Amino acid sequence: MALPVWPLWAQTAPLQVAAATSLQDVMPALVQAFARERKVPPPAVVTGASGALVEALGQRGARAAADVLLCDDAETIARGVERRLLRPDPVRNFASHGLVLVVPAGSRLPVRRLTDLANADVQRIALGRPASVPVGRFARQAIDAARLWPSVQRKVVQADSARDVLRRVLEGEADAAIVFASDAQSAGPALRVVEPLLNHSAIRLTAAVAVAAAQPDLAADFVLFLRSPAATDLMVKAGFGPP
Repeated sequence: MALPVWPLWAQTAPLQVAAATSLQDVMPALVQAFARERKVPPPAVVTGASGALVEALGQRGARAAADVLLCDDAETIARGVERRLLRPDPVRNFASHGLVLVVPAGSRLPVRRLTDLANADVQRIALGRPASVPVGRFARQAIDAARLWPSVQRKVVQADSARDVLRRVLEGEADAAIVFASDAQSAGPALRVVEPLLNHSAIRLTAAVAVAAAQPDLAADFVLFLRSPAATDLMVKAGFGPP
């Protein structure tokens, strides 16, 4: 009796994708779309802060844990390339972030603009850690541009990822927060967007293949897929900007 012939995709191990936490809501749709288009198993996804994900690639025994890395900014990817943890090609910007100041929907604090964070009524402000969390670095740029840091420094509640910033303001651990626009959208009516923040560097989500990738060709294909019309449409619907 002849043995059954399994389809090619069933013989392929899932691609391993490490993604910034701001992408966690849209990743299921992205990996399913990739799997349908390429006829491969849906990639497996882990999420974390962009800086921490790069650091994990450099840990002994963990270098092959991810085939491809998706970060909130191009700078973090560039550091990974410089440390020879990520391949310089292909590296692709596949979406962009907006930055917004938010408060809980039921807040009665008089916060109507960024400069209001200096008011005495505002006691706690959630920000990402600038060294490892891109949303924190860009938030600090916006605060510095408004010359607010001396007035708000003691109020800062540091968070370990973009989603941790969001969690802190949603759970009442902060009176206000600076988050990505996509994260604010995911929170729905629980948050009120005070204003978009513009005085910061352009924020470009970027993807790259790990040097130790077990499936480098498939990983490179996934990076290219992220610039496809289908992927861009999913990103825009989730609150991200175009590349």
